Amino acid sequence: MAGNSLALPTAGRGAGLGRRILYGGGIWPALPAIVYVGVFLVVPMGLLLAFSFLTIERGRVIADSFTLAHFWKALNDALVWRLFWRSLWVAVVSTLCTLLLGYPVAYLYAELSGIWRTLTIVAIMSPLLTSALVRTYAWLVILGGRRGILNQTLISLGLITQPLRILNTDLAVLIGMTQIHLPFMILPLLAVLNARDRRLEEASYNLGAGRVGTFFRVVVPTSLPAIVAGTALVFAISYTNFIIPQLLGGGNYSTLALQVYEQTIVVLDWTRGAVLATILLSTCFLFVFAIVWAGNRLTRWNERAR
Repeated sequence: MAGNSLALPTAGRGAGLGRRILYGGGIWPALPAIVYVGVFLVVPMGLLLAFSFLTIERGRVIADSFTLAHFWKALNDALVWRLFWRSLWVAVVSTLCTLLLGYPVAYLYAELSGIWRTLTIVAIMSPLLTSALVRTYAWLVILGGRRGILNQTLISLGLITQPLRILNTDLAVLIGMTQIHLPFMILPLLAVLNARDRRLEEASYNLGAGRVGTFFRVVVPTSLPAIVAGTALVFAISYTNFIIPQLLGGGNYSTLALQVYEQTIVVLDWTRGAVLATILLSTCFLFVFAIVWAGNRLTRWNERAR
């Protein structure tokens, strides 16, 4: 009896904790997600940061090898800075391209109805049904040399006499990143534009504004939160992507993310790979924070202006 009397309160406390997590307020409902993020994100990031300050040889950490020399060497390497600027340039340009291409698609979806709306959302979501690796290989076939689909089509139509050199260039990387990351820009825009208050546009028309003026002065400002969210998301995945530059950029093309892969997997220099990965992720966090901060300031300024 005594054992049972001690077990019952323990079971009751366990059940109470479970109910608190499921139905309680505050931080309790988010506790499983916090634990998951802590185990699978915070801990690996901490290990990555620790490896960048240590010397690792043949998969073993050298004792008493804590040093800042690895970071100092990377930050004074001209190649690292060149790869950093290339990664930043590719990410910025591809993000702008996805925004320019994705906004009209999201706006069109919000204006459509019936079967056309269904077909539009299917066209937007269908690329996500295949992996980015498969879609990148598809671009290899399209943009390939003389036997590529694009060059064969243009030559057969008589538009060109010599095949265009697109593969293994910055243009090929930008084309691949823009197409593959386009749904991640469209989806936030689609949600906000579809739920926008149409009465604001009607008021704008009643006050004498045309469709173009209403679009740029009413529709675009009200969709700023979606623009910021899509921009931050696409920039982050473009800045840290290494599959597309590796396949479409060719063997001589490299970015900071690609160097992390090569140093870790090919060269097996885990210390330098950890240093470059730390630089890549920390700068990515800073850029995303700057995008969100600027977007919030712009949104508040726009609300005050209205």
